Amino acid sequence: MARIVFGMNLSLDGYVDHEAFAPDASLFRHWIDHVGGLSASLYGRRLYEIMRYWDDDQPDWGEAEHAFAEAWRRVPKWVVSTTLADVGPNAALISNDVEAEIRKLKTSLAGEIDAGGPGLARSLAEYGLIDEYRLYFHPVVLGSGRPFFDGSLPRLRFVTSEKFSGGVIRLSYRPA
Repeated sequence: MARIVFGMNLSLDGYVDHEAFAPDASLFRHWIDHVGGLSASLYGRRLYEIMRYWDDDQPDWGEAEHAFAEAWRRVPKWVVSTTLADVGPNAALISNDVEAEIRKLKTSLAGEIDAGGPGLARSLAEYGLIDEYRLYFHPVVLGSGRPFFDGSLPRLRFVTSEKFSGGVIRLSYRPA
């Protein structure tokens, strides 16, 4: 049975923003390795639309960007949305009976399923499907935006931490 992990970059005050800060080379290498080891990815619509950037090579990319895109393209993706009509390569759409579809996915795969998007994570948490939370705190304060925890706040127990260059720290928790 696969484990569902919700992990994202966020500000010190708990907001997710894909334009306000970015990982440095060391953390980006971590994300390349992480994505390369996934069994699958689950996305909410908004984050999936942002991540579609990696579907097409860009002329200004370096070696790291090409490596991330290659890893991201290889991973099977499921997108939870009631508004999208279709999704891109190596992706499937979940628009009905979300809980049952994700439970089937979780039992049919082994390894780790990455869940991305605070709205999706809220639903997964309500269904009791998140096995671990990984919060990558960047030394940035935004003051507003989309919160990492979007909905009721789960009771958590600390698992581990890891420091990265650039003042980033990852805190990992499991539901208590």
